[in-house]
Amino acid sequence: MSETTIFSIYSEKDEEIRQILKEVYDALKEKGYNPINQIVGYILSEDPTYITTHQGARNKIRKLDRDDILQSLLKNYLA
Repeated sequence: MSETTIFSIYSEKDEEIRQILKEVYDALKEKGYNPINQIVGYILSEDPTYITTHQGARNKIRKLDRDDILQSLLKNYLA
């Protein structure tokens, strides 16, 4: 009998969120902003003006659902 492979869309989604947040973080840092403060401001308000357009960061983060970002961050923080 062969083993069943477990597939989880959440681990792929977490990786996508991590990658996008890293790219947004780097773009904010390159422009001289405090990336943590700016990302937190965006998550709390969902106001895209917290995120620079540099390197397409604003478009990238807007692809993500804010609830998914929070869930991923909390899950990884508590892991």
